[in-house]
Amino acid sequence: MPNNVTEVPAAPSEDALAHFSRRLALETDCWDVHDALARGETDFVVLDVRSPQLYAQGHVPGAVNLPHGKITERRMTDWPDNALFVVYCAGPHCNGANKAAAKLARLGRPVKEMIGGITGWADEGFAFARGPEPGSVMDVEGAA
Repeated sequence: MPNNVTEVPAAPSEDALAHFSRRLALETDCWDVHDALARGETDFVVLDVRSPQLYAQGHVPGAVNLPHGKITERRMTDWPDNALFVVYCAGPHCNGANKAAAKLARLGRPVKEMIGGITGWADEGFAFARGPEPGSVMDVEGAA
């Protein structure tokens, strides 16, 4: 007797491969971003697209604050045309990263969303930086 999991059959393997490969081309996660940053592999730009106030309270170390509403062609000239941007916002309940990713894609810029956003970063237990610029690192509980 089918249940809610098996009632609809799984897709053929080639369809699943295409689907999940496509997702990986558009998304990354907090663990992979943290691992790359910890290794000094900074061949991408992390953009925190939340407000400056939220950014100052705590952000991914090394992230640049650029609210999605301020992403313009002129502003993006600060980076090479082929720079990969990894965007994040508050988390799964926020679509700011989607708005930023759409704007960057319209400008012809390579972009991935860091799924989970700042909520996912906290859930993983990773340290935050605080202040108006990438600054001192604090742990999840807020102690510097």
